[in-house]
Amino acid sequence: MRNRPGKVEQDLQTANAEQNYLIDQDQLPLHCPLPDMYLWNSHPKVFLPIQATGTAKCPYCGTNYSLASEETS
Repeated sequence: MRNRPGKVEQDLQTANAEQNYLIDQDQLPLHCPLPDMYLWNSHPKVFLPIQATGTAKCPYCGTNYSLASEETS
């Protein structure tokens, strides 16, 4: 039996439940779905280049990510 993250007993969010996420610097490198989400019912993990523009959009699910500025984090 393989040990996989996202077991029912864990307190994880439903993948892509929201369409907009504010990302802090400590969450980089950014990938969708986020680490605290279930993966089994979502799409493959994709890394998103958010550092250059401060925003990124997942090509699989359309979720928008914004990088928090130093002042807001």
